[in-house]
Amino acid sequence: MLTPLSDLPDLSPSYFVLPLPPLPGPLTAMDQGGGVALWPRMEPFLLGALQVAPPTKLSLHYLRKMAAYVRSREGCFPMLGWLMWRHIACGKLQLPEDLAWLYFETFDLLAGHPAEERLEWAENLSQCPSPRELDRQRSKLCVDTLQFLLFLYIQQLNRVSLRTSLIGEEWPSPRSRSPSSDREAKTSSQNKNWDDQAHLSFLQTHLCELLELLVEPGQLSGSGQAVKDSQVSLEALQGLSLLLEGSVSRGRTVHPIHKLLSRAPFQTQAGYSKFSRSFSLHPLLAWLRQALVPNPFGMSTCLRSGKKLAWAQQVEGAMKRAKIARNTHMAPPGSKMVLMSQVFRQTLAKDSDKLAGANVKIHRCSDAFIYLLSPLRSVSLDKCRNSTVVLGPIETSIHIQSCENVKVVCVAGRLAIGSSSYCTIHALTPTRPLLLPGNTALTLGPFHTHYPSLEDHMASVGLAVVPNAWDQPLLVGVEGTIPDPGSYRLLPPTEFCPLVVPFRMEGDTCEVPGGLPSLYQKAHEEREKSVQDWQKMVKDAHLNKEQRRQFQALVEQKFHEWLLESGHRQELDSLIPPCITSQDHSDSDSLEARTNDTRQEGTSIREVGQTRLPC
Repeated sequence: MLTPLSDLPDLSPSYFVLPLPPLPGPLTAMDQGGGVALWPRMEPFLLGALQVAPPTKLSLHYLRKMAAYVRSREGCFPMLGWLMWRHIACGKLQLPEDLAWLYFETFDLLAGHPAEERLEWAENLSQCPSPRELDRQRSKLCVDTLQFLLFLYIQQLNRVSLRTSLIGEEWPSPRSRSPSSDREAKTSSQNKNWDDQAHLSFLQTHLCELLELLVEPGQLSGSGQAVKDSQVSLEALQGLSLLLEGSVSRGRTVHPIHKLLSRAPFQTQAGYSKFSRSFSLHPLLAWLRQALVPNPFGMSTCLRSGKKLAWAQQVEGAMKRAKIARNTHMAPPGSKMVLMSQVFRQTLAKDSDKLAGANVKIHRCSDAFIYLLSPLRSVSLDKCRNSTVVLGPIETSIHIQSCENVKVVCVAGRLAIGSSSYCTIHALTPTRPLLLPGNTALTLGPFHTHYPSLEDHMASVGLAVVPNAWDQPLLVGVEGTIPDPGSYRLLPPTEFCPLVVPFRMEGDTCEVPGGLPSLYQKAHEEREKSVQDWQKMVKDAHLNKEQRRQFQALVEQKFHEWLLESGHRQELDSLIPPCITSQDHSDSDSLEARTNDTRQEGTSIREVGQTRLPC
C-alpha cells in the first residue's frame, strides 16, 4: 500500500450515472438549493464512526487546535503521515498509541484502495519481524489531512450525553419508548451507524463546525470560531466530499460536493468569489443547509421502496417469515445494501453478484443458519440470537452488536464486537479484533472453514491469509474505564472442530486458506485419529450380521439423540429441498446441499440431495 502522495486515492466518489430514486422530502429542499440535492454519504458514518463514545480529546475544541497545528507544521498538510499523527495523538491529545493507530487504520479502510495494493500492503506487514520494522512500514501510510479531521469529528455521532445516559434516548423525542431490556437501554444511543436520518441530523446540527475545521487558521477568532468574513477555499471543500454527495435537478448522476461546487451557477448561489478563489462561509453554510435531503440510497428508502425479496419457509411450525430488502440494483458503490430481518428457524444461503460489494445488515434473526458466500463490503449483526452466520470475505468490517449465543465465521478487514454475550467468532483478519464495552463470555477462534471460490473472493477484496491477528484483540472502553479482560477467551484446542459449508459450488479452494494454527491442527489430527481408532476397533470385533445390525441401530439412536440435544437436527432438516420457491425468480441464485462428513460440525448421516435455497 506504499503510494506516492500524488497518487493517493480520493475518498470522495467520482460521479456515478444511476437510476436515481425519487428523492425524499419536500420539493422546496431542492428548489431552495438552486436545483441541487445534497445528502450524507453512508460509508463514513457506517464504517468510520466507531460504536463507542469518543475520547474527550476528540471534541471540537481540540480538533480546532489540531487543525491550526497541522497547517503550520511541515509534513502535516495537505497529507498527514502516521508518524506525525502519532506525535499529535499521543503527545498533544494524550491518546494511547493503540487508539491512535485504530483511528488512522480505520480511516484508511474507507479509502477504497485497489485489491492489488491491499494485498501488497498485507505482504509487507507480514514480513515485519519486530515492532520497529512494523512502525517503519506504518510510516509509509499517509491520509488526506482535512478529510481525516472531519473523520475524527464524526466520531461524535456515538457520543453519549448525560441526559441520554440517564433516560436511554435523546430528549425530546416523539418516538421515545421504554427499552425492552437493559442491554437495549445501554446501546440505544449506539445504533446510529445505519440510521440515515441520524446522519442527516448530525450534519444539519454540526455543519458549521465541520466547515470551521476547513477554514484557514488566520480566519478564526481566538476561541477557534469562524469570524464573519471567513472564507473556505474550493480545494478545502474537497475534504467535505468525504461526507456529502448529491445530484442536479433530480438527475441520474451522483457527484461529490466539490464537483458540484465547481459549476458556475452553484458557485454564485453559494457565495464564491473568483478574486479570492474561495467561498464566503455563511452564504456557503446557508446554501448547503437548504440543499440537504435524506440519502436516497439510505436504509429508510431501502426499507420503503427497495426491492423486496421473500424467502420460503423451510421448517414446519415456523411462524415468522424473513424480510429482506435491497437496493443493489440501483445504488452507487458504497451505498449498496441488503437488509435482512427476522430470519427464524431457517437455513438460508446465497452466492450472487447481487451481494458482491454490498453492505449487509442482519437484524433480529434467531435459531437460523445463514450463509452469504459472496465478497461483501461490510456486515452488521444486530440483536441476533442462537444462530450461525457464515460469510464470504468482507472488504472492510463486520460489527456484531447486542447478540447472544451467535456463531460467526468470517474473513474480514476488521472485526468489532459490542454488548454481546456467549458468542463465538472464527475469524481471519489482518487487524486486531475490537472488543467494545458490554461484552460477556466471548470466544475467539481461528477461521476454520472453506468453500470452493473462497480464495478468489478473498483476492477480489484484497484480503490475504497473513497477517492474521484473530487472537490479539484490542479492548476499547469508554474513557475513564478499563475494559474487563475476562470478557473473552481464546478457544481451547480441545474444543476445536472444523466447520463444513454444506453446498456444492464451483471453484478451486479445497482447504482452509493459510491452514490452521499448529495447536488447532494437532487437535484436529488427534480427533481424526480417534475416529480411525474407533473404526478399527469395530472392524477387529468381528461382529456377526445380527450384532452389526444391533450395533448400528444403537449408534444411530445415540447420534439422533445428540442431534436433538445439540440443535443440529434443525440445521439438517432445513437443508431438505423446500417445495416453495422465492417470489423473485430473477434472484434465485442457489447453492446445493451435500452430505457432510460426520466427523465435522453440522453433519448428517443421511443423504440430503441437492437443495435450492433462493434469496
